[in-house]
Amino acid sequence: MSGVVSAIARAVAIGGIVLAGAQPGRAAGALAIGSCAAYGYAYDYREPQKARVAALGKCAGNCKVVADMERSCAAYAIDGRKPCGPHGYATAATLAGAQNAALSYCYKFGGHDCVVRAFACDGAD
Repeated sequence: MSGVVSAIARAVAIGGIVLAGAQPGRAAGALAIGSCAAYGYAYDYREPQKARVAALGKCAGNCKVVADMERSCAAYAIDGRKPCGPHGYATAATLAGAQNAALSYCYKFGGHDCVVRAFACDGAD
């Protein structure tokens, strides 16, 4: 019987050590956009700055980070007939919300044939 108790005690001790060493993840993401429909995005990074650098690294064309994500979604919409023209971007708690808002901004700024060009969600821990 003492062998069972000893095994349980060891298992509890090991479990406590494992849990003590576990750190909660911090999900971070970013969306970068540039000229003429250029974009880059990153998600599931532990640090927001690393997500921003990764998004910029995937974007070509005078890019800048326009949205940060933390357990949220981002979307980028362009005018499909004028990719260097009107565009919109947004973040929201859901993908549908981000896409709808990005499309709305694209139309608001003069787009006529707006389409979602890129989207990403960051929700992992």
